[in-house]
Amino acid sequence: QVHLVESGGGLVQAGGSLNLSCTASGVIFSINAMGWYRQAPGSQRELVAEIASYGDTNYAESVKGRFTISRDNAKNTVYLQMNSLKPEDTAVYYCAQYNGGYFYTSSPDSWGQGTQVTVSS
Repeated sequence: QVHLVESGGGLVQAGGSLNLSCTASGVIFSINAMGWYRQAPGSQRELVAEIASYGDTNYAESVKGRFTISRDNAKNTVYLQMNSLKPEDTAVYYCAQYNGGYFYTSSPDSWGQGTQVTVSS
């Protein structure tokens, strides 16, 4: 059974940075794509960034140039480095594991519990 645990959320001022981590267990981590999603109050969950098993990445337009997704297969961990944070980045951020190695041909099928990110103006 897959178990995903996020950490690193918190309160930060606009322009600040946070680094989210998601550690997986119960899965062969290296063969699956991983992603970060977020959900703000009253909004649908949306893609933030995703990374293929071999490292190819894809970002939402709203975070390009500010956020970086990376993975350490030896640690079963995916990261989201968030810089130049804006109030509109405020949301619960969720880690997701995909059911395949490449995000264009697979979809998320396991989710973490989420971590709150709040950006004050």
